[in-house]
Amino acid sequence: MDFEWHLFVDSLPSLLHGARTTVALAAAAAVFGLIIGVSLALLHATAFPPLVWLVTGWTTLMRSLPLLVTLLFLYYGLPSIGILLSAVTVAIIAMAITTGAFVTEIMRAGIESIDRGQIRAAKSLGMSWVQSMRLVVLPQAFRRVLPPLTNEAITLLKNTALVSVIAIPDLLRAGTDIMTWKANTFSPFAGVALVYLCLTLPLVALNAYLEQGIKRSQR
Repeated sequence: MDFEWHLFVDSLPSLLHGARTTVALAAAAAVFGLIIGVSLALLHATAFPPLVWLVTGWTTLMRSLPLLVTLLFLYYGLPSIGILLSAVTVAIIAMAITTGAFVTEIMRAGIESIDRGQIRAAKSLGMSWVQSMRLVVLPQAFRRVLPPLTNEAITLLKNTALVSVIAIPDLLRAGTDIMTWKANTFSPFAGVALVYLCLTLPLVALNAYLEQGIKRSQR
């Protein structure tokens, strides 16, 4: 084992700097992914066949492709058709559309779990379809899908490690650079693992809390 305590400690500032990039990428992708997911779930809820087929096809495609494939396809493919974007922008797009596909399915299940009678009741009160979704269905659906959404956020945070392959100085890239400079593997990557653990544990605790809250509300 090539663990060196002083190297582990010395690597922490660089790893924390990389962690800031990791958190920023995950946060941006989570916001855009949530917007995409909710929007597509609402399109699916219209029950208009062409929209349903389009949403189903898109989510099936994006859920089937590994994030790394999507990332590399966009990073190397977009310049070939004249679209030049920064590595950070490409990373956010790739993670957002992939996360959005999973959020779509989560939100679709949440919307479909709401009793259809509530929508009919909202319409009987003079609400439009948009109003019934915004005021009646979505608030309840969000409460029911908060635990799986939190779990998806954990997955997204860990998946940001893949952006290191396109030279973004994230947490994993910082650990890899230290490993190369210092010719030591265990020490910097022990630090990488520790930082990832510190980032994900609050989300794991939040997920458990939300699950317990839902169980209490159902009793």
